[in-house]
Amino acid sequence: MENDSSPCTQKFALYRQELLDQQAAPDLAAARRATYELSLMEHSRFIELNGVVHHYHDSGPRDAAETVVLIHGWDCWWMWWHHIVASLNERGVRTIAYDMRGHGWSDNDPKNHYHIDFFAHDLRDLVSKLGLGRFHIAAFSFGPFVALDYARSYPDLIKSMTFFNFGFLPNSEFIQSFATNTITFVFNGLLRKLTWWLPAYIFARLVLAKNTVMQHDILIGFKSLGLCAPEAIDQTTRHITAFETTDSVPEMVKSMAMPILFVAGDGDTIMTCENTKKLVELTHKGTYVEVPECGHLITVELPETASALIWGQVKAHSGS
Repeated sequence: MENDSSPCTQKFALYRQELLDQQAAPDLAAARRATYELSLMEHSRFIELNGVVHHYHDSGPRDAAETVVLIHGWDCWWMWWHHIVASLNERGVRTIAYDMRGHGWSDNDPKNHYHIDFFAHDLRDLVSKLGLGRFHIAAFSFGPFVALDYARSYPDLIKSMTFFNFGFLPNSEFIQSFATNTITFVFNGLLRKLTWWLPAYIFARLVLAKNTVMQHDILIGFKSLGLCAPEAIDQTTRHITAFETTDSVPEMVKSMAMPILFVAGDGDTIMTCENTKKLVELTHKGTYVEVPECGHLITVELPETASALIWGQVKAHSGS
């Protein structure tokens, strides 16, 4: 493992020690999973962005012609992209998959600033400090909010964007109140307190996913709950359900000049196909792909499909 400028976070150090313990344990399946994740950690880097130490996973050729920045979703972390990272790296693409502040192996913000604009400022600082030049973005669920906020200020740096499971959010006072209170209670009040992954997986299969997911990916998703700051869940939920945010999304999409691929799962009940299509209709260079038998979690439900779609977007706009 190398660190570009900052020492690793405590969350990373504790997680690594847990993996080392699992690797030495008699459970062979757990040992294999630990060995794999430890190999991923070799590409982990740490960097201070706007006063908060962030983790990012940097893999693939440093001199690659194309770079993709991967932005995770709400209450997720960079590991939701691990299949996509491997696939893109095999195709000669450099990938930067980072943890937003308060998520994954990035430090929690001592000031508890978890609004979209703070996440976008962190992305700006990351791109600048890494000297990425022009690059592609792939983001899912909550990630496109951050990507759009960033792209408003730095459109010339982005060759293309691929958005998974993202669409127009209808809003009302009832929706705002119900969604904010319900989501915060379910994730902070219930799921975060679980010590066993199975109930969380049952919830995900009933509400979020249409496909059976490998146990390792289930565990990765379950771990993201404990790695995410409770304040981040509460604040981001309130922010994305605020009228200011939902009203601004169509205008932000309409203002984008770069190519955007919108990918929707036909079984996604969170960001429905119909609401995704509403945003596509507003774009200048927007395209739409509907994935059959897919829910809200495409990066772990159908990672090969997600990888192929990103790769296709990168190839189509590599000379942009």
